[in-house]
Amino acid sequence: MSELYVSTHPLVQHKLALLRDEKTDCRKFRELVREISTLLIYEATRDLRTEPVTVKTPLAETTGYKLAERVGLVPILRAGLGMVEGAWQMMPGAEVWHIGLSRDEKTLRPVEYYSRLPVSPTVDVCLILDPMLATGGSAVATVSILKRWGARRIKFVGIIGARPGVERMQREHPDVPIYLAALDEELNEHGFIVPGLGDAGDRMFGTG
Repeated sequence: MSELYVSTHPLVQHKLALLRDEKTDCRKFRELVREISTLLIYEATRDLRTEPVTVKTPLAETTGYKLAERVGLVPILRAGLGMVEGAWQMMPGAEVWHIGLSRDEKTLRPVEYYSRLPVSPTVDVCLILDPMLATGGSAVATVSILKRWGARRIKFVGIIGARPGVERMQREHPDVPIYLAALDEELNEHGFIVPGLGDAGDRMFGTG
């Protein structure tokens, strides 16, 4: 089974409560998604390799460390776009590629409509970004796309996950760690997380 990390950090939980609130407007919603993403990326990158470098301070030379692994951000369109800025706050040099998946409202299965990946992997670690891990369809499909492309290390970073979607990811891609701010228990008949926060894309972009 893949590892599941659900943040208990007070700042994450405080901001998550505001994010869930139906009264939170689009501007504030985007701001909260960005801030929570920054905090989750901090956790998801704890095991990145570093290498020593010599740094000269105003007083003396010392040994510091720099990242020794290249990171790629893979937001699932469209809601995943809201998490990119938060990730860039921590890793401004990270490459960003986009994968577009829409959900068939009858079958709830993902349909790929866009993929922008180089011919071969140019990074060591891929971080999939999507605020909601509901049925798991889009996340599972994105991991499959990246594996066929040749990615070796993949992590999923979301905000709210539903237990059915998490369990599906763990069954189909047990090697992919999952990082969330919250784990909710249920999906409704339309495949939305309950209590969740509604449609993340609509709330982020003011549509729907």
